Amino acid sequence: MSTPTTRYQLTQLQALEAEALFIFREVVAEFEKPVLLFSGGKDSIVMLRLAEKAFYPAPVPFPVLHVDTGHNFQEVLDFRDRRVAELGVTLIVGSVQEAIDSGAVSEPPDGTRNRIQTPVLLDTLAAHRFTAIFGGARRDEDKARAKERVFSFRDEFGQWDPKNQRPELWNLYNGKIHTDESIRVFPLSNWTELDIWRYIQAEAIALPSIYYAHHREVFDRDGMLYGVHEVCRPRAGEEVLTRQVRYRTVGDASLTAAVSSDASDVEAVIQELLATRITERGATRGDDKFSEASMEDRKKEGYF
Repeated sequence: MSTPTTRYQLTQLQALEAEALFIFREVVAEFEKPVLLFSGGKDSIVMLRLAEKAFYPAPVPFPVLHVDTGHNFQEVLDFRDRRVAELGVTLIVGSVQEAIDSGAVSEPPDGTRNRIQTPVLLDTLAAHRFTAIFGGARRDEDKARAKERVFSFRDEFGQWDPKNQRPELWNLYNGKIHTDESIRVFPLSNWTELDIWRYIQAEAIALPSIYYAHHREVFDRDGMLYGVHEVCRPRAGEEVLTRQVRYRTVGDASLTAAVSSDASDVEAVIQELLATRITERGATRGDDKFSEASMEDRKKEGYF
């Protein structure tokens, strides 16, 4: 009599998690000095949770890095500091304000700082000689990110050449680099925004409060709802209203817009996402409105 076999099959979310855990372990095995970019946004929070699981019960074996533009949402910075303290990981902060004060970068006339965070990022990476940098970018966010590999080679200037990318057949990753070169690593490449939220639900991951519906003073600019902030003030003719909103993505307060929403918990956010047809960056990021190739141009310069 034959013995019945048990078929073991992963769900989509479990498969994505398994792939990400493999990537984390592969990087730590291959590279001398990895670091994880951690802003306190939802994608980097999921990344830190995956890193925690990849090496449990040992501690996370690398530090986390945040490039602080000085225009961040305070709720996100507070969450960042709490989460880092909970895990006992080292937090390295690259300060855009300090770079402005020292003359290393110049603040643009419009007062936004998104583009000038790239040289601060590159200088911070070089100062610590990091060889592998984990980022939370996903391919569904932007055309430029859709064409980038999981292991994204950067030259000695931190620059990316989209025409010179390494093949990744059968999930085999080429981590060979020379002095001063590095690899940007994107374990969430194959995830979508919906996958992120479903994982947050499955793992009961805490997030900053601004990801859920709340009342905030906002104003409409170019069809996007910007929150009133010390670095983002309404111009003449822009009326300030109190609306119930939430943030789908978190960047600088000067360039990140909210969306009208009544989604006050994870399940409500998931249901909301199932009905939307606009990507989170397309719906909320003013820095992506400059040109169709704005993200690719920044990545070529060294942006993550």
